[in-house]
Amino acid sequence: MSRTITVHHVKAALGGARRLGIDTVPLLDSARIPPPLLADERARVTPEQFSLLVKELRRATGDEFLGLGPSPSRPGTFAMMCYACSGCRDLGTAMERGIRFYGLFPGGPDLALERRPAEAVLTVRSDLRHIPESGFLAEALMVVWHRMAGWLTGRRITLRWAEFAHPAPPYAREYDLLFGCTVRFGAHRTGAGFDPRWLAAPVVQDEAALEALLRHAPAGLLGEREYGTTVAEQVRRSLARALREGRAVRLPEVAQTAARLAVSPATLRRRLQDEGTSYRRLKDQVRREAAVRSLAEGREPITQLAARLGFSEDTAFHRAFRRWTGTTPGAYRLLEREVRPGQQS
Repeated sequence: MSRTITVHHVKAALGGARRLGIDTVPLLDSARIPPPLLADERARVTPEQFSLLVKELRRATGDEFLGLGPSPSRPGTFAMMCYACSGCRDLGTAMERGIRFYGLFPGGPDLALERRPAEAVLTVRSDLRHIPESGFLAEALMVVWHRMAGWLTGRRITLRWAEFAHPAPPYAREYDLLFGCTVRFGAHRTGAGFDPRWLAAPVVQDEAALEALLRHAPAGLLGEREYGTTVAEQVRRSLARALREGRAVRLPEVAQTAARLAVSPATLRRRLQDEGTSYRRLKDQVRREAAVRSLAEGREPITQLAARLGFSEDTAFHRAFRRWTGTTPGAYRLLEREVRPGQQS
């Protein structure tokens, strides 16, 4: 189950188009994102909606950086960089080739890969502070490179740390989910560190796989793959599977999930705490993702959705959804229908 995306990211992605004088309402409509949703700080959209918006912004701006960078990046540049990297023997060579590739273009991402004996560090050397959406742009660069590294090797590259030069944004807790590690803000640079042994990992993807990835970009990189390398990911996957299969009226409790993972409930709680999360928080996330996705699709009755998510009463679901998003399920669905007036309930 792909994680939903905060409306703060939606508004940041629109910043470049707005500065270029482009009417963003048709772009939002094409992405099936109701424009009034942007006024709600707690609103969220599905990865599919955000991916559609990015594609519309690329088309409207003629820029793969969506008008956010210091210079436009012509369509097709990212694809050619990917082709250049996919032919490398290992991850370290691929990352260095990608960095050199973008270094050929004025205003392109200025990144550096530091090979240290105990740690490899990827840094963004560009000073992005003059760009209003600098935080979003820095985050996007790091997300894409981290996900691309994982895709090239077919493994999740576990980060030891990540830090950003900009102050903590209102959605700072999103970063821990994006990068799978503790994230620091207000640092002297933007970068991330990982085990240097990953640099020797072989590149396992070929051109056919790359073409499939590019057909679905940016969703293929924005959506986080379930590698199962952390306890939290295993728990999320187990809960999401239980929802999809409808095995029970309520989601499994911690003891049931612990038994599936062959650990005690106390051990599971402790490991989740070590990873900066909790069982209750993961259940909330899985429910929230499922609720937003269902309401965006607009086919499932709200009463049925509440029951499927394990709420004994509709009112309890309404309270939870308002806590998650700042609005009610009915209001959220109504906004969705306003951009798809022909759809029936």
